[in-house]
Amino acid sequence: MEFLGELWVPILVSAAAVWVASSILHLVIPIHNNDYAGLPEEDAVLDAMRQQPLPPGEYAFPFSASMKELGEPEMIEKHKRGPVGFLTIQPNGPPGIGKNLALWFAYSIVISIFAAYITSFLTINSAREAFRLTGTVAVLSYAVTHVHNSIWKAQPWKTTAKYLFDGVVFGLLTGAVFAWLGNWGG
Repeated sequence: MEFLGELWVPILVSAAAVWVASSILHLVIPIHNNDYAGLPEEDAVLDAMRQQPLPPGEYAFPFSASMKELGEPEMIEKHKRGPVGFLTIQPNGPPGIGKNLALWFAYSIVISIFAAYITSFLTINSAREAFRLTGTVAVLSYAVTHVHNSIWKAQPWKTTAKYLFDGVVFGLLTGAVFAWLGNWGG
């Protein structure tokens, strides 16, 4: 845990830099504005959903409890008829943007802690080496984690590409801050 004492400044500053960059990418350069589409006849769909209130959680439809059931003729027909998808239900009420921003900052701190942790196993002789290592860990953490949504949940690859771009930016920022503020002996 000695690495936390040595690298607490780059950990916190890199998390703050990512938080600011994320805000810019989502508010100033709104590249994520068209990541989602509205439902046709949204009011009618929401009214129908209110008749069977769903607790917050993730749902798949049509739902099958096992791989065996998924292969049964009735289930195959349900999939052919459609719609097929995934649904995330959040708690009712206004979006908790303050809580989400705080959690995002905490998540960024965790990623920076892991980047610092990995450097603690190696002898880093220069800021360039620190940038490469911590930046790589951060890119993997911020960017690559989104690919599974396109593979398994049919998220459009265009949306995933935007999150990959974000993740590369966040990873490069993290690496740059560690290179700048770390004590790397070179």
